[in-house]
Amino acid sequence: MPDADPEVVVVPADDGRARRDFIDVPYLVQGGNPNWVPPLRSQQRDVLDTRRNPTYRHARLRLFVAYRDGRPAGRIAAIDDDIHNATHRERATLWGFFECIDDRAVAGALFAAVEAVARSLGHDVLRGPFSPSVKDEIGLQIDGFETPNYVMIPGNPTYYRDLVEAAGYAKDIDLFCLRVDERTVSARLEQRAKAALARNHVRYRKVTRASLESDALKIWAVYNSAWEKNWLWVKATREEFLDFVAKLKQIADYDLNFVAETAAGEVVGFSVAIPNINEALIHVRDGRLLPFGWGKLLWYSRPGAIRSLRFLAMGVLETYRRHGIDVVLNYLQFVEARRKGYVRGEMSQILEDNTPMLRAAAALGGERYKTHRMYVRRLLP
Repeated sequence: MPDADPEVVVVPADDGRARRDFIDVPYLVQGGNPNWVPPLRSQQRDVLDTRRNPTYRHARLRLFVAYRDGRPAGRIAAIDDDIHNATHRERATLWGFFECIDDRAVAGALFAAVEAVARSLGHDVLRGPFSPSVKDEIGLQIDGFETPNYVMIPGNPTYYRDLVEAAGYAKDIDLFCLRVDERTVSARLEQRAKAALARNHVRYRKVTRASLESDALKIWAVYNSAWEKNWLWVKATREEFLDFVAKLKQIADYDLNFVAETAAGEVVGFSVAIPNINEALIHVRDGRLLPFGWGKLLWYSRPGAIRSLRFLAMGVLETYRRHGIDVVLNYLQFVEARRKGYVRGEMSQILEDNTPMLRAAAALGGERYKTHRMYVRRLLP
């Protein structure tokens, strides 16, 4: 860790000017990058709202802003998540919401603040970035900077990797983003899907606006069960999952979401894809909806304007795997996507050791083009 720089000051961002500066930092640091997709300021405030965001029913959030020569230069958050630590039987402080100018002294001071929180809690490991949990935006982008990121995928400058690693953090695991387009769906995939449809007794249907409320809790059960063996996964509480569904409703295309269920109506698999709203958000450069942001957002997200989608999540109960359910779900989504005029998509963020999902992506012609990295640091006694 570099020596402290007297011109760098880190302060808590609980309220007032520091809180406003915490929100402003990403735009100050990344605003000049045309491939960066600015988050809406209202969305930032929502995700940080400890009274309304259900994540904070089981997690505490500490925010910090760094100033160099009196000007905002970086930010970071320390997260103490009870469910994470109970699930993985570790004493970890998570970090996230990291943004910083290209200055090791500023970054080092921010990480020192998080490490001080960890020590005060008796924790001996730090992991990140989680903003604020594994169910939200995660990972530090380390390649693929030539194109804008898809919805709910974080983006950062190329130098962030140097700042994080210089602060003493090492690779934990990588997550891959793979791009696909309408031309990559092979005849082989169609054959496999039709064969799976013929040999199993599972039926498939769309999640409709009318069925969403009842389907959501069924999908929640599959979601928690199907993902529980993934790296550092923690189960979503009912409140968290329904909050997530409520947010997705704002941009959902109901033709793109499917469930697989038994004859008795038990949901055993699901697949969710969403329009890539980042195609519109990238035009709202200051993150403000007023006075002109709303107009830009509505224009660039008008029907037919968004041509890409993100394959957000898929899950199949373990006892129903190896029956081709995932193949059928993928195939049905691609058929609908093509019918509705979507021409490209992204399967993300797939763990580097998730061989079944990487194979499924390869079967769809997926090409890896972006990587996000999770970092870890062990604290010495």
